[in-house]
Amino acid sequence: MVWPDVQSPDLPGRGIWTLAARQHGVVSRRQLLDRGLSRRAIEHRIRLRRLHPLRIGVYAVGRPGVTRRGELMAAVLACGEDAVLSHRSAGELWGLTAAPAPLEVTVAASRNPRPAGVAVHRRLLDPGGFALHDGIPVTGPLMTLIDLASVLERRWLEAAVNAADRVDLLDPDAIRDGLHAHRGRRGTAALRSVLDRQTFALTDSELERRFLPLARRAGLPRPETQVVLDGFRVDFFWRALGLVVETDGLRYHRTASQQARDRVRDQTHAATGLTTLRFTHSQVVREPRRVVQTLTAVARRLAERGD
Repeated sequence: MVWPDVQSPDLPGRGIWTLAARQHGVVSRRQLLDRGLSRRAIEHRIRLRRLHPLRIGVYAVGRPGVTRRGELMAAVLACGEDAVLSHRSAGELWGLTAAPAPLEVTVAASRNPRPAGVAVHRRLLDPGGFALHDGIPVTGPLMTLIDLASVLERRWLEAAVNAADRVDLLDPDAIRDGLHAHRGRRGTAALRSVLDRQTFALTDSELERRFLPLARRAGLPRPETQVVLDGFRVDFFWRALGLVVETDGLRYHRTASQQARDRVRDQTHAATGLTTLRFTHSQVVREPRRVVQTLTAVARRLAERGD
């Protein structure tokens, strides 16, 4: 594959600024040569500080500093034709993992570039698995999640799946459907395992993801998550029991005004016949047995009341 406007012959120097603007301020030596600049002309522009070497064969245009997007693009260009951002770098670009991530690029199996500071992955390239996002060649969302499954711990992979749904890239059902075409690829089995876990559900925080296995240990089925009840969005809801559970992270539930809103929320739910339980970060992480015991006792009482 050849990315757009990378190898278009042109009059010497024409289009370089336009290309650099599309590529977050960076260009490759190959692109400059393809646009008619001679090697001598390139060296002349370096001496005049119109081009600033970033990596071997990659330059910042006009000024030496580049944005994070420029750094990502430079890593791709340093790996040559057909290279694409992948793994944690692709996760960063798509908004699925924390930034800044390690620089990771995928190239064709027949090539072996070794730019400093860039982890290079080699494999057969399927053109259908790649995209241009914000002007940067990158693995598509599904391929990015598969790659992330090969390098991330399970909890961070779950976070990436949740992020993919939150930013409207892929929902869990679309991911499951897409995995059928990638059987045998490294990371596919791990991603499917995360999606098929009985405790997996879409949540907004790691605290909530830590809570779900505790609910399972208490004998509760999978809850509805992030549903709106009585005008309030709740973390977990067991409709058959009329049970609401909120997991209070320290960052978002420590102010007096937040606590006041929580009391109004709980009182509103009580008025409509719902039972609300709240568990703090400390309880979920450090007292899981107590959380399980409380859930078990309350769920049993609510089930008996409903009989």
